[in-house]
Amino acid sequence: MRRPCSLKKASKRISCAKRFKIQKKVREHNRKLRKVAKKKGISRKPKKDIGVPNSAPFKEEVLREAEQRKQELETLKEQNKIVKQQERAAKRKKEKEAESAGDGPATKKAKKVVKAKEAKAALIKEKSAKTFKCCELNKVIEESDVIVEVLDARDPLGCRCPQLEETVLKHEGKKKLLFILNKIDLVPKDNVEKWLRYLEAECPTFLFKASMQIQDRTVQRGINAVLDHSRAASCFGRDCLLQTLTDLANKKDAETMLKVGVVGFPNVGKSSIINSLKEVRVCHVGVQRGMTRCKQEVHITKRLKMIDSPGIVAASSNPGDVMALRSLRVEEKEESPLEAVRTLLKQCNQQHIMLQYNVPDYRNSLEFLTTFAKKRGFLQKGGVPNTELAAMTFLSDWTGSVSDDVHHTFRM
Repeated sequence: MRRPCSLKKASKRISCAKRFKIQKKVREHNRKLRKVAKKKGISRKPKKDIGVPNSAPFKEEVLREAEQRKQELETLKEQNKIVKQQERAAKRKKEKEAESAGDGPATKKAKKVVKAKEAKAALIKEKSAKTFKCCELNKVIEESDVIVEVLDARDPLGCRCPQLEETVLKHEGKKKLLFILNKIDLVPKDNVEKWLRYLEAECPTFLFKASMQIQDRTVQRGINAVLDHSRAASCFGRDCLLQTLTDLANKKDAETMLKVGVVGFPNVGKSSIINSLKEVRVCHVGVQRGMTRCKQEVHITKRLKMIDSPGIVAASSNPGDVMALRSLRVEEKEESPLEAVRTLLKQCNQQHIMLQYNVPDYRNSLEFLTTFAKKRGFLQKGGVPNTELAAMTFLSDWTGSVSDDVHHTFRM
């Protein structure tokens, strides 16, 4: 039967010229190896053991002794092998006994010690990360001529850091402090105007909305790429802020650049503001908090340089409602999402929450999360509401970029 064409193997035959060329190369290579070995005095073939000559006296006795010695070595080898097997078996037996007796007091104590050491190591690692962020933030403040504090328009007072502002003002006019009220598209216009008047009484304040259409500098768009030039996707406040910073840079010496440090709490939009000013995605941004872990310098113009900084580390001595509002303890795993939601609901107007999330009257936070989970479809096996997922979604509505009036229900 003829083999199908689709199953034919590729032929390994080569041309004669190529085969002869390969054989010639192999012969030349072997000749070189023999030449080198001859120079070094290395013999290729091992010398043959000639054994005991027939003319030697007592030949039979010598051969008998050699055979006995060989048998003794083989016996010793077998004994060593048996001893090693017994040692391995005893070791396995001890491990099994230790596992079976794992509920003893000594083992429990050892497990507690191990857990305590792991918890201590995690705490030290977390403290070192916080210390590094604080050091990077201090470096940004020391190097900058102008400090820009970014505030979230939904909670401007909660985003302010009095300790940072005092540190900047201690330089006695050598450093300027500016406020940027970011994410103004997420709150009503009247609220923005009131906050602007309130903040301008203390420090120069700029309104800002970052652009939603920023091109990555490592990606080239095609000719037919469609860009969203609508009002919702465009940037607001860029020209005013850039003109002010350019004027400050022109007042300095011609050889020096104006360094502007951008500081603020996590997820207030520091990196997005720099990307909007540069009109290129130079800083990594995302919904997740803490994307910026160290300072980053970005040249906006020849005379202007922006310095991005990691988020401000909040002190644990802050009130529980303030920490829950920004989900700070939840991210550090010091508090469960259910406890954070319970803390927030205590500070909120219940009628506003019922209207906002379209839920009936509730007696406690667990009942609210159960109803909220059923409405959103967060159900586990058997139709049980997933309250933990509902709590995380509720917190993300408060700390994320959802355009609603949820934050106005909070009693400031």
